[in-house]
Amino acid sequence: MKGVENEYFGSKKFNKTYKDFQLKDVNLTIPKGYIMGFVGQNGAGKTSTINLINHICKCDSGSIKIDGISYADDPVRYKESIAYVGDECYFTKGLKVKNVKQTLKEFYPTFDSEKFDSLIEKYNLPINKNIINFSRGMKVKLMFATVFSRDAKLLILDEATNGLDPVVREELMGELQKYIENGERSILFSTHMLSDLEEIADYITFIDNGRIILQKPKDEMLEEYMIIKGDYGNLTEQQKKYLIGVGNKNYGFEALIESNNAQNFDGQFVFEKPNVSQIMLHTIKEGRM
Repeated sequence: MKGVENEYFGSKKFNKTYKDFQLKDVNLTIPKGYIMGFVGQNGAGKTSTINLINHICKCDSGSIKIDGISYADDPVRYKESIAYVGDECYFTKGLKVKNVKQTLKEFYPTFDSEKFDSLIEKYNLPINKNIINFSRGMKVKLMFATVFSRDAKLLILDEATNGLDPVVREELMGELQKYIENGERSILFSTHMLSDLEEIADYITFIDNGRIILQKPKDEMLEEYMIIKGDYGNLTEQQKKYLIGVGNKNYGFEALIESNNAQNFDGQFVFEKPNVSQIMLHTIKEGRM
C-alpha cells in the first residue's frame, strides 16, 4: 500500500529473528479513520507483529511509527497512542470495576472518567462485583470500555472477539465503527473470525510465515479476484498458469484467479465471488507451492 494519504500507523521493513521463527521485511500502513484486518494462520506472525508494535520486544531492524513518532523518539507519547484488547482479560484477580477506573485515571492523563461510567452503565456491568466472576462477554465489554475511554489513536485487537455470543459481537462491531468516526483513530484487527472483517474492515493484510503476502483495500480485493471451479482435466496448459492456489475437491478443482483473467475460460467452468477466507487460503497455498 504505497502512497496512502493520511497515514497514522506505519512500519517499514522491520525484522525480528526468534529461535525458530523470523518476521521478514514487514510493511504495514493504516490510514487515519480506517480498520485494517490482519489475518493469517496460527503461527504466521500476527501476534509477534503486534508485540513489536506494542514494544513488548524490539525489532532487530526497520522502523515502527505512530503518527510519525517512534518509541525511541518519545516512549510516553508512543505508548499513550496505543490501546490494546487481547483474547484474555488482563485485570488482576480480585479487582472490581471501580478499582479499574481508579487505576486508569492514575496511569493515563487522557482517561475520561465520565465516558467510562457511561459505558459501564450502557454495558450493564456491576461495579462492585469481582471481575474474576464476570462472564467472557462481560470481561470483553469491560476491556473495550477502558480503551474507548482513552484518547488512543491506534486500537489493536488480537482475537478480542473470540468466544462472544452473536449479540455481544454485533454490538461491539458497531462500537468499533463509531470509534473511528472522527477520522483521527485507526484499528488493527487481528482475528480468525473473518466474518467480522467482512463486515467492518476497510483494508486486509495477509501474513504467512513471517512475511506480508497481500495488503489491499478489502472491496478492491474482493473485486479483483474470483473463485473458479471445474474439471482440472479440461484446463489447457495456458489456463493453468492463471490459477492461484489450486485445491482438489470432490467435484474437481477450486482455485483463485484474477477477475480480468476470467475471459480466458469457457462455459465449462463455474465462477463465484470469493470471500476473504477463500482469498487468504488460496493465496497462502500458492505462496507455499
